[in-house]
Amino acid sequence: MSHCQTCGACCASFRVDFSVLEHEEHGGRVPAGLAVEVTDSTCRMRGTDHARPRCAALVGKVGEKAICGIYEWRPSPCREFEEGSDACVQARRRHGLDSLPVDI
Repeated sequence: MSHCQTCGACCASFRVDFSVLEHEEHGGRVPAGLAVEVTDSTCRMRGTDHARPRCAALVGKVGEKAICGIYEWRPSPCREFEEGSDACVQARRRHGLDSLPVDI
């Protein structure tokens, strides 16, 4: 199983903005109750604009057993986030987690 489906650090580290076209109310798949419209063209996942971000779709405890409650319907920034990227390492550090093991 991918670390991305158990870690959750990224879901509790960054603001998540995406096109309104991904929002359920505009024909997309992101559930309406989990996102708010910020502008005419942008939505944001609830909870990700707090001083201590935590996406409203995140279920569980970061670093132990954390999963995205809407994994199949998550917005494009979440789909594009890469396991092991610099941003991943930064998010894991923010939560006191070690870097991911390097495959040899």
